[in-house]
Amino acid sequence: MSFRTPLARVRGLGSAKSGTENWWHERLSAAASIPTTLFLIWLAMAVAGRDQAAIIAMLGHPVVAMGLALSIIIMLWHMRLGMQVIIEDYVHGGGKFWLLIANNFFVAVMAAVSLGAIVRLIAGAP
Repeated sequence: MSFRTPLARVRGLGSAKSGTENWWHERLSAAASIPTTLFLIWLAMAVAGRDQAAIIAMLGHPVVAMGLALSIIIMLWHMRLGMQVIIEDYVHGGGKFWLLIANNFFVAVMAAVSLGAIVRLIAGAP
C-alpha cells in the first residue's frame, strides 16, 4: 500500500531521502543537550561569587574545558539543524539558498570563536 497520490506515482515524485536523517539528528542533539545543559548550570553555580582569577583557573581545567567545548559543539549543531528546518519550511524564493549558507557560516564562526576562547583559557593566555 502506498501513501503517495496517483499523480505523484506517475511523476515519480517521492521523498528527498534526507528528512528522516535530519529529524533524527535534531532529536539526538536535543537529547545530548540535556546533560550538557546540566553541566553548564553546575558550572554557573560553581563560579558564582568567585573572583576573575579563580574563574579563569576553573574554566582552564581540562575537564571543564572539554565539557564547555562539548556543550558548544552540541548546542551549535542543534541550532544549525533547527534554523535549517525553519528556513527550508518558511522561506520561499531565491533567498533560501543564501540564508542556508549564512546559517552554516554563522555556526562555523561561532564555533571557531568559542572553541578558540577555550583553547586560550587552557593555554593560560589572558
